[in-house]
Amino acid sequence: MALLYVTDLAYPARGRRYCDEDIFLTSRLREHFALALCHPADAEALMGGFDAVVVRNSGPVLHYQEAYDSFRAAALAAGVRVYNPLTGRGDMAGKQYLLDLTAAGYPVIPTVDDPARLAELPQVPEYVVKPMQGADSIGLAFTAEPTGTAGEVLIQPRIDFAYEVSFYFVDHAFQYALYAPDPERRWELRPYSPTDADLAFARAFVEWNGLSHGIQRVDACRAPSGELLLVELEDLNPYLSLDLLPAPVQDAFVDALAGSLRSFLA
Repeated sequence: MALLYVTDLAYPARGRRYCDEDIFLTSRLREHFALALCHPADAEALMGGFDAVVVRNSGPVLHYQEAYDSFRAAALAAGVRVYNPLTGRGDMAGKQYLLDLTAAGYPVIPTVDDPARLAELPQVPEYVVKPMQGADSIGLAFTAEPTGTAGEVLIQPRIDFAYEVSFYFVDHAFQYALYAPDPERRWELRPYSPTDADLAFARAFVEWNGLSHGIQRVDACRAPSGELLLVELEDLNPYLSLDLLPAPVQDAFVDALAGSLRSFLA
C-alpha cells in the first residue's frame, strides 16, 4: 500500500518544529508502507497515484484555503481515502462545534458567535474574541467589550485556568497525555497521568466526533472550579509533540498509527 503523506516541512510553528515530527513519523511508517511526502498545495494533483492521503503537519489551512477546499472537494468526488477521514466535526469543519457543544451542555468553554448574545456567557472582566475561521491563535484578542460581526467571531469568557492538558487518541484508543504547568508557556509540555474522570471527559468528545479512524487531540483547561473544559477538538492535523515522549511511548504510538492505517486501507 502506498501513502501520500501531506506536510509542510517549512512551516514556522511557534515553540515547536513540525518538520522534525514528520521526519520521525515517516521514517518509522516506511517500515510498514511505501510513502511519499508532498506539500499541501500539491496534494490534489498527486493524490490519484496513491492508496490513501495522510494529512499531517500541514499548518493552518487558512494559509492555503483555496487549495485545501479544492483538494477536499476533489477527494470526496473521486472517493479518495483521506486520513483523517473528511467527516470530522471538530476543527476540520471549522469552529462551529464550540457553539454546538455549548448548546448541547457539554463541558466546554461557553461560546457565542454574536456580541449581542454576551449575556448568555458568564460575566467576567475580560473576554476572548477570535475569528470563526481562525487557527493557531491568529486574530485572537482579549477585551472587556467584545465586538464583531455576528457569525464571524467567537466570544468566550477569559478563564483564569490552572493549566492546559491535551489527550491524544488514535482511532478511539487513548495513547498519552501532556500538559503545560505554566499557562503562559503553552508548548512547554510535560507528561500527564490522567485520572479515570479525565479520560471519560476526553473520550466523550472523541465519541461525539464519530471518526472511525484517525488521530485526534482533545485540548482542555483546568477551570478554577476544578473541572476540565474543552478548548479545542483537533481532528485535521494535530501536532503530537512526539519528541517529548519516552521511546516506549513513541513506539506504542507508531504501532497504533500503523495498525489504524492498515485497518483504514483494508
